[in-house]
Amino acid sequence: MNLLITDVDLDINFIESENSRYIDISKLKIANCLGCFNCWTRTPGKCIIRDDAVRVYPLIAKSKNLIYVTKIKFGTYDTPLKTLLERSLPIQQAFIRLYNGEAHHVQRDVELKNATIIVYGNISEEEKNLFKKLVDRNSHNMLFENYKILFVQEEDLNNIVRKEVLLWGN
Repeated sequence: MNLLITDVDLDINFIESENSRYIDISKLKIANCLGCFNCWTRTPGKCIIRDDAVRVYPLIAKSKNLIYVTKIKFGTYDTPLKTLLERSLPIQQAFIRLYNGEAHHVQRDVELKNATIIVYGNISEEEKNLFKKLVDRNSHNMLFENYKILFVQEEDLNNIVRKEVLLWGN
């Protein structure tokens, strides 16, 4: 599955299919994670909060090719995507695995991913470096087999996203 998740409305003529999905999270209602860990204990694999996130995180788990589009905020994902990523905890298990000598969560039927993270906004070099480190660390728990980060100007966003989606070769 191919999945494009964005925090801004894009004008790219995206054609959804059974194999490709486009989700604009700025139009969804996604509450903050409660940190209750019921998704690991009481309702394994399912969040107890009933909002739009429960429709999205299973798609993240199934995706082989993934594009995240986010504005940068203090060297990290902006609030809409950060909130969704935190709410994706149910696709992980409470159990720990060793990966390259580090402890990481066992995934719950999650595909290895080719990920592209497209970041826009007024980005300083310090924020770029911080964001690169963050994505590198996240890549181990998010099962990124490969990933790339593209820092772009907001006015170039549609063209860059369009080019990356075309690489999927639907």
